[in-house]
Amino acid sequence: MGRSGPETGSPSVPPVRRPAVDWRIRFAVLSLIWGFSFLLIKVGTQAYVPLQVTLGRMVFGTAVLIAVLAVRRERMPRGARTWGHLAVAAFFLNGLPFSLFAYAELTIPSTLAGICNATTPLWGMVLSIVALSEDRPTRRRVVGLGIGFAGVLTVLGAWQGFSGQDPAGTVMALVASLSYAVGWVYVRRTLAGTGNSHLAMSGSQLLLGTAQLALVTPLFTTFPSAFPVLPLLSVLALGAFGTGFAFLLQYGLVAEVGPTTASMVTYFIPVVATAAGVLVLGEAITWNTPVGALVVLVGAALTQGRRRFAGRGAIMAKGGPARSPAGHRTGMAGVQADR
Repeated sequence: MGRSGPETGSPSVPPVRRPAVDWRIRFAVLSLIWGFSFLLIKVGTQAYVPLQVTLGRMVFGTAVLIAVLAVRRERMPRGARTWGHLAVAAFFLNGLPFSLFAYAELTIPSTLAGICNATTPLWGMVLSIVALSEDRPTRRRVVGLGIGFAGVLTVLGAWQGFSGQDPAGTVMALVASLSYAVGWVYVRRTLAGTGNSHLAMSGSQLLLGTAQLALVTPLFTTFPSAFPVLPLLSVLALGAFGTGFAFLLQYGLVAEVGPTTASMVTYFIPVVATAAGVLVLGEAITWNTPVGALVVLVGAALTQGRRRFAGRGAIMAKGGPARSPAGHRTGMAGVQADR
């Protein structure tokens, strides 16, 4: 559900009653929830294998959205074609990236995973140039792409053998971010203008992603012999808050302040993820990590430029960061700035 994120044209969002809580507070809460997702993944994998963490995340996230759909009495999408496209979107925006980030964090710090997540807009720009004929490159965006990937190399300490980071784990985190971008491009091309609400599309997407994981997980894992409280609570929070409740927050922000402002959450996620990893998990960082992360964010911002946003569509439902128009943790298919 990306990025989701976390990343277009102004989506057609139905009028909503202005919430009592100021949008800036909800924006800050969303940044914290998505930023802490990487810490929760790390804690969850201390007791459960990555696929189990992902499945649990999907189950709890889906439960939240389905419950909201039931309360609002909104119908699920109709048509085999729509459900088929949603199944593909669920794979690229939920099942695959969620699983890859979980596997990556077996060998890399949660701080690095959070920073890799911020590369989604960079991947998204590359893919949008190839797959979206109306999305032409500009000099500013090409420069941003180069700056962004230079920032990735800085984070990894490429001049000194990648600073001891595990290559396999790092590649999995980067591929997870690429998957968000692929899913975002796919959603824009296949699910825009379906006439269904963002909530219904997102809930359906998560439901399909949960079904996919429910079929795959038993084939590659065995049932847990124990359920330690802290990892279990981490998985529950990752799903219910980081995937379900976070989407509802983003949906409300987009309706109130628009997709451009809501998408700015993308640039706070790696900051929160880094702070959480260092302060809570005691992960060590060197100077190149925050400096490289800043360079990545500058490059990502430049790649976005001033672009028109696409119309209505599905929600990215990444559960993680919404992603930018160019590319998560899993936003809306009409909202992205993700993450």
